Amino acid sequence: MENHPEHQNLQPLRRSIRIHRWLTNDVYAAVALALATVAALVWANVGSSYETFWHSHFGFILGSLDFELTLHEWVDEGIMAIFFFMVGLDVRRDLALGELRSKRRAVLPVAAALGGLIVPAALFLIIEGGAETASAWGTVISTDTAFAVGMLAVVAPRNAPRLRVFLLALAVIDDIAALTVIAVFYTTDLNLLALALAGVGLIGVWLLERANVWRVGPYLMLAIYTWGCFFASGVHATLAGVLIALLMPVYPLRRSDLQTASQVFDLFHQAPQPDMAKRAREALTSTVPMNQRLSSAIAPYVNYLVVPLFALANAGVALSGDALSSAFTSRLTWGIIAGLVAGKAIGITAASMLVLKLSPGSRLPGLDGPRIAGVGALSGMGFTISLLVAGMALDDPTAVDQARVGVIAASLLALGLSWVIFHLSKKFKPLPPPSDAHLARDVDPEADHIRGPVDAPATLVVYASMNYTYRRQTAIAISQTRAALGDQLRVVLRHAADSDNAVTGALALEAAGAQGKFWQMHDEMLGIRGPLDFDLVHDAAERIGLDVGRFERRIERQTDRERVDDDGLDLAGSELSEKPVIYLDGERVSTAANSLTLTLGARKALAGA
Repeated sequence: MENHPEHQNLQPLRRSIRIHRWLTNDVYAAVALALATVAALVWANVGSSYETFWHSHFGFILGSLDFELTLHEWVDEGIMAIFFFMVGLDVRRDLALGELRSKRRAVLPVAAALGGLIVPAALFLIIEGGAETASAWGTVISTDTAFAVGMLAVVAPRNAPRLRVFLLALAVIDDIAALTVIAVFYTTDLNLLALALAGVGLIGVWLLERANVWRVGPYLMLAIYTWGCFFASGVHATLAGVLIALLMPVYPLRRSDLQTASQVFDLFHQAPQPDMAKRAREALTSTVPMNQRLSSAIAPYVNYLVVPLFALANAGVALSGDALSSAFTSRLTWGIIAGLVAGKAIGITAASMLVLKLSPGSRLPGLDGPRIAGVGALSGMGFTISLLVAGMALDDPTAVDQARVGVIAASLLALGLSWVIFHLSKKFKPLPPPSDAHLARDVDPEADHIRGPVDAPATLVVYASMNYTYRRQTAIAISQTRAALGDQLRVVLRHAADSDNAVTGALALEAAGAQGKFWQMHDEMLGIRGPLDFDLVHDAAERIGLDVGRFERRIERQTDRERVDDDGLDLAGSELSEKPVIYLDGERVSTAANSLTLTLGARKALAGA
């Protein structure tokens, strides 16, 4: 089979996909950063070339503006703008499409992030007292997302997929706070004219976005101009990257764009000419919003070039006996270690547990006290932004070296503490094994879609996509079971969207549910023959009297995608097929799910109760 011409033609595409997965792997990115850190430490302790190299001047003078910087400064204020640009893309995307879009789901990571900001800063200031180095309190408030997420994959339990989602949401808020601190507290000698000119550049980016400009070139020209204005204004130039990224277009793929791309490709297929091939490429590219396109394109460069280069330029510390003695007898070093290691763990864990106590609906499988404490400890790996802030806040080279030692030591201690917490929690309070034998998440009457009396004594929870098997077999069996048991049974439908068609069906159900017609839409979709698509669910929406415009907008914006994906996390690690997964009173139905077995099983459970 592999030698078939069609399979050979697909080899380059498969190879490209494998390479992209490798380049975007969280663990590999963390390893690259760690290797760069080790290289910086070795280089800084062999001869004097490290300081000589990074303090070499390079640049140009443009009129009254001096762009001649040391290589170290070019890394910190120039190249790192690309890193902060990617941070801004992540922030915008998470606010528009991700975990932070839902107020209900955002409560836990927001509270955790605030706890992880306030407690470390307070602990650092208490240890520092009134020392001049107290200005470096911003060093302890940030989490290095690359390090933390990469190491989470190593030390965290495999059967808690929501930990990564929680950490990413927490890190986004953490980044927002860190960038705000840099802008407000570490900006000196402000040039208002240059700042106003930077504002003109940002307005230009916004106008490009409003005009639906999809080519990168115009954005890139304005980005370089805006960076230069920020640099001249006295505000740390990396903030230009964040603000520009926040203006990048971000939205779910639009049906109209996909249809246009499909039509152009059909034209190319009919007459495969070079000009038509160019238009087909442009049509395909323009369907993907700028945010998602740039985020995918620059992630490998940030992970394997920008961040390691920053570590190479900033992590080099002379580790002589005198230097280490000076560092570990310094309140600055211990303040950073205490803030990042103890402050992050205590602040994040305490704030999270308070939310879980006051809002039980925030509880999700795998997000319990011990596991959250492990994430809190891991968040003490401040590193990238911590080193950046230390260089901005401190002028004394000795103090900067002490801060660097504190940041590196804190990152190692935070990783070790996280491993200990996860190890002990696995031993003394283990999570349920990765099995689908038991229902992972209890029914929530306020959130779940329930058919039948809310307080019925028997419960069927069904994880399904609106595929052929469900519509032609399972739905009929459940309907007949409901008819047999009446008000003694409630049915809960959750999503198992494992394909594009399944996602379309799930989003259509949720969009109808937003208008109070979830089950009407469900029943209408049961009569659809063949795979679901947008046109078929659109027609179904018309038939049941939905506000079709509102229905379509909700699907195109993927307003409910987070909920659909969250249902899928309940089944992570389970053996799945196209058949729905059904639970009767919390226990998985392992036999054939026909009306007879479901009815007999429910009656047996009722009799036992």
